[in-house]
Amino acid sequence: MEYPQKSKYDFNDLVEIVKILRAPGGCPWDMAQTHKTIRSNFIEETYEVIEAIDNDDKDLLKEELGDVLLQVALHSEMERESGSFDMNDVCDGICKKLIIRHPHVFGDKSAGNEQEALQNWDAVKMQTKQQKTQTEAMRSVSRALPALMRSEKIQRKSAKVGFDWDSVDGALDKLYEEYNELKVAIGHGSAELQSEELGDLLFSAVNVSRFLGLDSEQALYNACDKYTDRFSMVEQLATERGIDLKSAELSQLNSLWDEVKIKQKEK
Repeated sequence: MEYPQKSKYDFNDLVEIVKILRAPGGCPWDMAQTHKTIRSNFIEETYEVIEAIDNDDKDLLKEELGDVLLQVALHSEMERESGSFDMNDVCDGICKKLIIRHPHVFGDKSAGNEQEALQNWDAVKMQTKQQKTQTEAMRSVSRALPALMRSEKIQRKSAKVGFDWDSVDGALDKLYEEYNELKVAIGHGSAELQSEELGDLLFSAVNVSRFLGLDSEQALYNACDKYTDRFSMVEQLATERGIDLKSAELSQLNSLWDEVKIKQKEK
């Protein structure tokens, strides 16, 4: 099967090519896929976009955005085949949402700053989704989000109705409280209780992050990199001194760790 050769393809070409791939005589792999079989692909492609953004790689960003767009086209084509909706309906829906949720641009509302624009968005969102309580708004936060991101979004929604600490001090006190409750659970509780208290501790840590205006997901991401870099230096030091990591005493490894930590802080 041939497809017209062009010097520049566009959005309509993508939709048409996906139709061909899924149609009889197309690609056996594409034809066999369902929403659930390529669910993880969507997540993977999204994270690859994030990596391109983090690396400030514009060429890679362009490529990875195309991969995400392919996922949108595939899911839309599956629904077109079943008679539910197509890509045009997807575009129609997001255009209508953008117009409705920006009354300060397309309507008679005003927004003098970013916060007022967000307030307009949230008010319209609750109205269009027929959410009468803040609990309904909190329950609308996707359960498929990474837990740290979901925690922060839920906390922000409860804070909008005044259910929040006056300052970061209250959030820190709660963090210490949950820490102590976890210690008690470790000493005397079941695995179920320990898991519950650990969850409370992590949730409280996200609350502290939110008060500081930090992104808890990004903070943990950076901590992973820092830990890996520091461990690499420990491993290098151990090798230089003839120390076998697997057989070394923990105190010896901690000493190397502290040495590396001091060197990093001196830079």
